[in-house]
Amino acid sequence: MSSMVDRAGMAVADVLADFIEAQALPGLGLAAGDFWRGLSELMARFSPENRRLLAIRDDLQARIDGWHEERRGQRLDSAAYRAFLTSIGYLVPEPPPFRVEPKNVDDEVVSAGPQLVVPVLNARFALNAANARWGSLYDALYGTDAIAPPAAGSRGYDPARGAKVIAYAKDFLDHAVPLAAGRHADVTAWAIADGKLAPALADPSQFVGYRGEPGNPQAVLLRHHGLHLELLLDRKHPVGKTDRAGLADIVVEAALTTIIDFEDSIAAVDAADKTAAYANWLGLNRGELQATFAKDGSSLTRRLEPDRAYVSPQGRPFELPGRSLLFVRNVGHLMTTPAVRLADGSDAPEGILDAAVTSLIALHDRGERNRLRNSRKGSIYIVKPKMHGPAEADFTNRLFDAVEDLLRLPRHTIKVGVMDEERRTSANLAAVIAAVKHRVVFINTGFLDRTGDEIHTSMRAGAVVPKGEMRNQAWIKAYEARNVAIGLACGLNGQGQIGKGMWTAPDRMADMLQQKVAHPQAGANTAWVPSPTAATLHALHYHQVDVRARQGELTGQAAPALEQLLTIPLAPDGSLTAELIHRELENNTQSILGYVVRWIDLGIGCSKVPDINDVGLMEDRATLRISAQHIANWLMHGICTRADVEQALRRMAVKVDRQNAGDPAYRPMAPGFEAGLAFQAACALIFQGAQEPNGYTEPLLHSYRLQVKRRAG
Repeated sequence: MSSMVDRAGMAVADVLADFIEAQALPGLGLAAGDFWRGLSELMARFSPENRRLLAIRDDLQARIDGWHEERRGQRLDSAAYRAFLTSIGYLVPEPPPFRVEPKNVDDEVVSAGPQLVVPVLNARFALNAANARWGSLYDALYGTDAIAPPAAGSRGYDPARGAKVIAYAKDFLDHAVPLAAGRHADVTAWAIADGKLAPALADPSQFVGYRGEPGNPQAVLLRHHGLHLELLLDRKHPVGKTDRAGLADIVVEAALTTIIDFEDSIAAVDAADKTAAYANWLGLNRGELQATFAKDGSSLTRRLEPDRAYVSPQGRPFELPGRSLLFVRNVGHLMTTPAVRLADGSDAPEGILDAAVTSLIALHDRGERNRLRNSRKGSIYIVKPKMHGPAEADFTNRLFDAVEDLLRLPRHTIKVGVMDEERRTSANLAAVIAAVKHRVVFINTGFLDRTGDEIHTSMRAGAVVPKGEMRNQAWIKAYEARNVAIGLACGLNGQGQIGKGMWTAPDRMADMLQQKVAHPQAGANTAWVPSPTAATLHALHYHQVDVRARQGELTGQAAPALEQLLTIPLAPDGSLTAELIHRELENNTQSILGYVVRWIDLGIGCSKVPDINDVGLMEDRATLRISAQHIANWLMHGICTRADVEQALRRMAVKVDRQNAGDPAYRPMAPGFEAGLAFQAACALIFQGAQEPNGYTEPLLHSYRLQVKRRAG
């Protein structure tokens, strides 16, 4: 554990204080004393209000619980339910019509394309994500099941598979950048003469640049729906020498934006963890972060990619960003951190610390030292998760005002992304957006956290449907459609991002190509993907769908009624059979254990975790929240017993042990189940789930992870 040092009346962990003073502050023109005094004033001003907002959450939940308890066994009266939620302040009046007004928003934010989310504590993953702005289409198709699953045990290059990849890719070019005559498969050479591309495109304006000699270019740069495509030409390349036109690859502009995550995908429980996270964020903002790792017997070092240089058709040189534009996701309002202790001895609200420190670090992006700029408009992009309603959004807005004052920034330099993942935010979304209308550039939906809160809010209303049936419920269909409709009505199209949630199966790219096109079709101009390869493939959907035109078609359409959103997903009487209950318990307990054991024992907050069918899924705390809340709900309503759950936990612990048998760092849970802290944590998340604030998993996870770290020394 870190020792503490005094800074402006706060006790600050020495490792964090040293980092701030020796690494984060130098070069910014801000004295250490001024920063610490400003942070102390922020804490004194906003910490009490933070606590009051959390108390309001608890009070509202207690009132909702009581309302349902009084009506146990009765059919839900939707009109009475809505009137009750209004009377207690859970629902607020709709604001008058308005338009969001963010300034200096970067092009990447208003364009349509994939978005990555990556844990800040893994430098290699963070660099992979930041560099996923451009991806090889040939590699993405060849190395996944996008066309057909690769042959088991195959080694070396398979020419037949390669031919399928090339045919698929050229068919894609025929759709996105068609030729004036003929097909891309028939091209024998590319050249530029008098500023024109030969062979000519059906739309000549899609040709925007090249590299190399005009008569023999190394690359041809095209653009469709605002996204770039680069044709790499090299007749000496192993692939290019077999191609009639010398086409060696198609490089797709993919992850326009990436969220560097301090929240659900990391396990940061103490000052050492927080400081390591801040250090990686600093490296990204300075353009200096590196990660060295072994691959195929060699040592490789990964760095941020430089910008990409081209020549315009008119002969003028220009550059395009080589990297994704980075958002940073701060912690929400709930958690506190032992990295800073306030004058009254309490741990500081972690979200307030994140707002100040991640913004401070982002100032390095604006400095002359950094040759790899993130925001070319001078903005700082913070995603704020798990806000409940407009009062909490207003709190964030005023907090960001105060951080701007501390760092001497113009008002609304800090932009905010609002994650629509809590029921009270969904029900009051327009009012939430209005509270941050001068800085909001992002809203999105997320099935897992939103479902977890749906279950917890209505915990006492009755037993909910099985987890797999949630996506077909009236509330979630209304939720997804209302998010887009309200975002468009508030003017986010052309001003920011309307996003959709994660594709969680990184090994199932064929399914993703078939299904995830629904996100741009719904009017979302971004959606989350689990890997750079997935970003490259998901980018094809934004060529398939003109999102700007789709948003124009949807603008003005009425959002689904609030009553649909407030429909509680209760299981019909008699629908939960013994077989279904058994299967659901095993599914949920396996999911919980598979994630928790890595979080608690290894400090891994996001990884590819095998599900009950051994399919690898990208998991973070949102998955844990829905699974734990689901079992807690069924326990409360007698659908299963504690003994049923305990037996399922033991059975699935054995399965999870078997799934992780090849990991030398893994510590098995069986047969000494209760002796292991990871197994204890999984049990606590379920059996205490109904009492945890809003069903969040963080307090229990942090408690058990800290015990593991203390035992380790």
